[in-house]
Amino acid sequence: MAHVSNLIAEDIEQYLKSHETKELLRFITCGSVDDGKSTLIGRLLYESKMLFEDQLSALEADSKKMGTQGENLDFALLVDGLAAEREQGITIDVAYRFFSTDQRKFIVADTPGHEQYTRNMVTGASTADVAILMVDSRRGILTQTRRHSYLVSLMGIRHIVVAINKMDLVDYSEATFRAIVEDYREFAGKIGLSHITFIPLSAYKGDNITTQSANMPWYHGTTLMGYLESVEIDAERMQRASFRLPVQWVNRPNLDFRGFAGTVASGIIRVGERIRTQPSGRESTVARIVTADGDLAQAVAGQAITLTLADEIDISRGDVISSIDGPASVADQFEATIVWMTDEAMLPGRRYLLKIGTCTVNAEIGHLKHKVNVNTLEQLAATRLELNEIGVCNLSLDKPIAFDPYKDNRETGGFILIDRMSNNTIAAGMLDFALRRASNIHMQHVDIDKSVRSAQKKQKACVLWLTGLSGSGKSTIANLVEKKLHALDKHTYLLDGDNVRHGLSKDLGFTEADRVENIRRIAEVAKLMIDAGLIVITAFISPFAAERRMARSLVEAEEFIEIHVDTPLNVAEERDPKGLYKKARRGELKNFTGIDSPYEAPEHPELRIDTTRCTPDQAADQVIRKLAEAGIIDVAMIE
Repeated sequence: MAHVSNLIAEDIEQYLKSHETKELLRFITCGSVDDGKSTLIGRLLYESKMLFEDQLSALEADSKKMGTQGENLDFALLVDGLAAEREQGITIDVAYRFFSTDQRKFIVADTPGHEQYTRNMVTGASTADVAILMVDSRRGILTQTRRHSYLVSLMGIRHIVVAINKMDLVDYSEATFRAIVEDYREFAGKIGLSHITFIPLSAYKGDNITTQSANMPWYHGTTLMGYLESVEIDAERMQRASFRLPVQWVNRPNLDFRGFAGTVASGIIRVGERIRTQPSGRESTVARIVTADGDLAQAVAGQAITLTLADEIDISRGDVISSIDGPASVADQFEATIVWMTDEAMLPGRRYLLKIGTCTVNAEIGHLKHKVNVNTLEQLAATRLELNEIGVCNLSLDKPIAFDPYKDNRETGGFILIDRMSNNTIAAGMLDFALRRASNIHMQHVDIDKSVRSAQKKQKACVLWLTGLSGSGKSTIANLVEKKLHALDKHTYLLDGDNVRHGLSKDLGFTEADRVENIRRIAEVAKLMIDAGLIVITAFISPFAAERRMARSLVEAEEFIEIHVDTPLNVAEERDPKGLYKKARRGELKNFTGIDSPYEAPEHPELRIDTTRCTPDQAADQVIRKLAEAGIIDVAMIE
């Protein structure tokens, strides 16, 4: 018995070692709802003998419950694990499954087909080598087929299988197959897809999955499994690309060791090779390649390593170590393609966090050049992107980053946008190229700076950001504050909402996008005035918290004082000094804050003024006292 146990243990060990040396192919299934994606994956798991007996038994029992007749099994039940998916008969989440054959290991992502879950499909496509695009032979090429094809092309997946499924339901018709091939080729040519393989199959019956189907003698191409076992893996191509190591961690366990850890994104690195760190541009030589299993002479794409260098160089998380002969580019302004993935619309001018590789920076979406109609590929003028829409825009970052165009390197050219408050991922994007002005425009050094200008005026510069509903009293209080500061011999400037709309922002309306741009302009002007050494007073509704955070981020922390002029909506509406609320109630004024456009009240303002409990003059005195507390003015001046 001991001998038998040893043999079994040896067999298991050999089996595990064989898996370690096999190549890994990642692929996705995508397409429209009910094209058979989950059924196909279930069939692949079944045919590759990756199911245990208890799974088979459960599948047989579940298939009977779902009404499947005869010996056929409902393979979709192996993948659609969520109860909601089984009840609705659709895939909602991205389901990842592993299986293996004698030639390769596979990880497959079953992505949702419904338009509502397009963002989930993008998630699944981000790491895939191959896309299997499912087409129901009865329905042909649909809107979602085109949308997913366009996304696949954007995500840089080079190998496409168009799996024309449910051929058993069209009597295995060659004419049907040929018509769909012709239709798809015409669309694919417009979006640059070239490596396309068409396979007629029936995931339910098993035709052309692992063996050639006797039902389609007219088809002489590969089976689906044959294709997956032989297609080139992206990892092989990435090993031929220039070396990139996004630094994830600076490893400093003691004074004698300083290494830079990360996963090789592309290329090969060897001990003794020259490298360049970016964005700094400093150069050095690789001294060691350290791994958990010991030092290596070389490392390739996909390996987790720690590099030590011959020279002491300042390198931080988010930097990229590149080959000396093919370094990454460095810029802080780009054209980018964005897939919007959240219900709240994308608004140019709003600030987000951008994460690319291991680097996270502040990003502002600038001009939206156009959005794309995925059916016609027409470029449409737009000022915003809604959920699942795709657009091309300009991006500005708060500091330069190392990058490659996404078409050249998915790891160093792909990014996500993150909401600064919720930390939710709200978009996926691809860097197309750096804008020329990113390298042509530089900050000019000046000798007379903010500190000199402030000292000349004998004051500290700051911005008093008054926010509140229309009719809350912002302009009245701001005017009184400026008069009191003037009496104290302080140098000020008041930026009022209505006055700015007559000049700087006279080209803007009151849509959400225009409101965002209006506040962006005001914040930049306020920043310039602070640089001039002034105390700047602003009186704007500024309804969105994101833009107020943006304004705060442009200046030093102690230079921004947010003041919430807190007036209940009913009180503001009773005052209605300009008759705006009445117009809004009659429908004559659209996007009016408090009526049909939201006001996001500050959660933690430096000062909250309840205008139902004080007069405007008393409110102005509260502001002056806050300035004294903040050290902007001398307390002795107001005593």
